[in-house]
Amino acid sequence: MLHFSVQDDHVHLIVEADGTLPLSRGIGALKIRAARAINRVLGRHGAIWADRYHARALRTPSEVRAGLIYVLHNWKKHIRNARGLDGRSFAAWFDGWAEPPARHLGNSPVAAPRTWLAAVGWRRHTVGPLRKSEAPRGWPGGFVI
Repeated sequence: MLHFSVQDDHVHLIVEADGTLPLSRGIGALKIRAARAINRVLGRHGAIWADRYHARALRTPSEVRAGLIYVLHNWKKHIRNARGLDGRSFAAWFDGWAEPPARHLGNSPVAAPRTWLAAVGWRRHTVGPLRKSEAPRGWPGGFVI
């Protein structure tokens, strides 16, 4: 898992996987680990997740950049006039902002990218670092590539 955003009833993730089987196994392991932690905190037991997920392969630097904007700014879809960084996402640790956050939160809660596309490619072959004012395509104030 490289990037995440937690919404009220779903999560958005950007992950790296070596194929569909490793992706499926990784999502399954994440679902189990998260369900155990959530149930422990809430003092309950049982299923937390639906038995499905939607996966979309990001194949170009522009697609990765658009995916980053979608995941890190998804809260703007749910909270009217949202500004700044989403506190329920990886945004505070993300190092691809045009204007970096003022404070550092310590070690990242996710893995460092292994692929060229996720680590370097989107930075070199797109319109530049992400801006806090951007929003995913189709939303007011959407970006243009």
